[in-house]
Amino acid sequence: MNSMLLRPYRKNLTTHGLIYLAGEEQPITIKNISITGVLAQLNSKVGKNDIKTIFNTLLGSTVIDLYLPEMRLAGEVEVIRVDMEDDHIMLALEFKNVTYDINDLLYKRKAYRKNLPGPGHILLNGTYLEYSAVNVSVDGIMIRLAESVNVEPGTVTVFEFKRLELEGEIKVVWVEHLSEGGTLMGLQYVHMEKSTVKGIPEFARLQTA
Repeated sequence: MNSMLLRPYRKNLTTHGLIYLAGEEQPITIKNISITGVLAQLNSKVGKNDIKTIFNTLLGSTVIDLYLPEMRLAGEVEVIRVDMEDDHIMLALEFKNVTYDINDLLYKRKAYRKNLPGPGHILLNGTYLEYSAVNVSVDGIMIRLAESVNVEPGTVTVFEFKRLELEGEIKVVWVEHLSEGGTLMGLQYVHMEKSTVKGIPEFARLQTA
């Protein structure tokens, strides 16, 4: 059987975005895209030390964050191949947990939100409650509580999230009570350095000329 029949169709195009790799946001140019992934080129030329750093990073995890504002795509991709071409690194990226934002909310937000489940604790109404994180950004965190909790937006309290070693004061921005009895909350960091949110890209809106 012809192997080309088994390979997803790839459309050549040029669009720009960002990936979070080796602890930094790296500008990229997308060369082609298919229903399963993209081929991306790192815009900056790299030397031997840069290549070594990238490969060492991928040894720890091949899953990285991707943001393509022009295509309204954001989320996690897996690096399945790395090549060199004219002093640029080419990355074959496979979609893992990518969202298409039909309402353009990602483009309007101040910071990218990374899906990052994990347990934590928050002090509400005098009691420490356990929550499960839904997503995290450099500005705040969205959590889900198993119980229905009444708290006023604007309330400032304390929290901890061990997965990212975060703790400090946080403000309740919004509250949503779920039909099944749980509670969703949007929380904004108050007294905590944003630089301590390690491993979470900001993916600020790309500037265009």
